[in-house]
Amino acid sequence: MAKKTKKRKSKVKTKKRAAARRPKASKARRPARKPARKAKPAKAKAKKSAVKKTASKASAPAKSGTYKILLMGASYGSLLASKLLFGGHSIHLVCLPAEADLINAEGFKVKLPVRGRAEPVLLESRKLPGKVTAGPAAGVNPKDYDLVGLCMQEPQYRSEGVRQLLDAVGKSRVPCMSIMNMPPLAYIKRIPGLDYKALEAAYTDPRVWDSCDPKKITLNSPDPQAIRPPDGKANELLVTLPTNFKCARFDSDKDTAIVRKLEKDVEAARFDAPEGKIELPVKLRVYDSIFVPLAKWAMLCAGNYRCITADGMRTAQEAVHSNLEESRSVYNFVNEVCVKIGASPDDLVPFEKYAAAAQSLTRPASAARALNNGAPNIERADKLVQLIARQKGMSHPTLDATVALVDSRLDANRKKAAAA
Repeated sequence: MAKKTKKRKSKVKTKKRAAARRPKASKARRPARKPARKAKPAKAKAKKSAVKKTASKASAPAKSGTYKILLMGASYGSLLASKLLFGGHSIHLVCLPAEADLINAEGFKVKLPVRGRAEPVLLESRKLPGKVTAGPAAGVNPKDYDLVGLCMQEPQYRSEGVRQLLDAVGKSRVPCMSIMNMPPLAYIKRIPGLDYKALEAAYTDPRVWDSCDPKKITLNSPDPQAIRPPDGKANELLVTLPTNFKCARFDSDKDTAIVRKLEKDVEAARFDAPEGKIELPVKLRVYDSIFVPLAKWAMLCAGNYRCITADGMRTAQEAVHSNLEESRSVYNFVNEVCVKIGASPDDLVPFEKYAAAAQSLTRPASAARALNNGAPNIERADKLVQLIARQKGMSHPTLDATVALVDSRLDANRKKAAAA
């Protein structure tokens, strides 16, 4: 075992990963009750809008032993929310008005495939122990919550309203858990020995992360995959790859205790099926190493970004298996970059395991779909890895070609949008 470092320094702890598939949960502290606010006169309440009523509900004190959680982004956020609701937690989703109206009226629904069952399980938020509300970014006070989750794509955080809320989240010093393929710049600053300024070129707007303290942010790898059903409503989600969330600990033990408690709640969740109570996939795993969530980088560079072609897109299965040796080479290179910056090989996922999972990835990655739809910005984890590799004197021709291709496709989209 490595010696513990001081709290002021990086909390990275090395540990054997062979036995870490099910990390031990530490005992979480109960969140302190907040003092009740004085009731406003009935006349004043009557003048409140529907949106403000929703926000008021979201900021009501949570029950003892549960948390109040703010999730920015309802699309992917609904998947994590569906698991956290089993623990009785109160969740407020920040999303578009149409989504919010639908969720507040009907809740949300998540279809989750379970091994051994012919039909997926249907999780309906209104039938789960916790409570969910939804609304816009405006009027949300992060200090009303115990934990904030970032569930949007990286370019969305510079949009009006969301940008201001993210700034308020950073200044509130409420612990913040990112559930993004692209790690927030503040999280990257938890990795020692990098030129952070030189990495800003990979971000749509690096300034949106300025108020976020690296000590108050962590990364939760969004390994599970889900889509909106083609014929479904905006409050419906279909899980296509029911793998686990992999979350790094926070800098402090106090903040880490929150995600450890959530980990235990998700592990204990059981669904009442006709055949009896069944265990559900898509767990939340919490690790001491800050590098475990970065295992997704190799998958993104070998698969997701290589779905992008010069004139269109292809499925992730084709991207990986059309040239398996090239995919293996890129994948292993990215893992080597991760080791170079401090990861243990045990923090990472072997190529063979990823390649087997990629056989079932029969859709193009979201980055490829966004480019095909004319997006002027997408998450650039490919460029982030390239820039980090260069700082360590490393490069890979296939990764460099991928980054150049994405750059050119984005440039074309921006020129087309400017001419419209």
